[in-house]
Amino acid sequence: MEVREAMPVHVSSKYPSLMRATLLWSWRKILPGLFIGNFKDARDVEQLSKNNITHILSIHDSARPMLEGMKYLCIPAADSPSQNLARHFRESIKFIHECRLTGEGCLVHCLAGVSRSVTLVVAYIMTITDFGWEDALSVVRAARSCANPNMGFQRQLQEFEKHDVDQFRQWLKEEYGENSSQDLQEAKNLLSKYKEQAELHQTTGGRQWNNNFSSVPSLSYSNYTTET
Repeated sequence: MEVREAMPVHVSSKYPSLMRATLLWSWRKILPGLFIGNFKDARDVEQLSKNNITHILSIHDSARPMLEGMKYLCIPAADSPSQNLARHFRESIKFIHECRLTGEGCLVHCLAGVSRSVTLVVAYIMTITDFGWEDALSVVRAARSCANPNMGFQRQLQEFEKHDVDQFRQWLKEEYGENSSQDLQEAKNLLSKYKEQAELHQTTGGRQWNNNFSSVPSLSYSNYTTET
């Protein structure tokens, strides 16, 4: 794989604190064949090859293909509470799932791997399991503790759970058949790990885990503006 000639994206000058964070928040495997990372990870040819990653779902303001030999789904989207990510759930789930069915790996990334990419992966986990959005987010956090979708994205996930996820689960089953992988058990293991970590931190007086999202009010999709 070779890096395509393209205009460079100077993330460091526009988001200095973000670039410092990316050095700490390297990519993590969430489920077999599913990874979350940041902008820098998406250009790490050696690690991509090592982890058999053949698909990259890129979601940020200037998302575009960067490497030869990769299959891309590029979604231009801002990390803004008003950005409608829910309209991209189906194509993202399809892209990730078809990759994993082949036994290959998919990296989902935004700039920091904290909000936009996490939101799409949470929607995917909800669809392939019976988890609600809070448990699905906890699954991601067990592997990637910095995962923290903005409040608007959290609300969209809440709305997805209330109104659409059952239809998505049925669609996925009809389109691809029963999920024969161990995804549900893997997710349950990660959820248990997260809860154990949270309890340990609270018991020992450590950092309180920010997982109290149940008070997020429901919003209709009409509250979101469409941005690209």
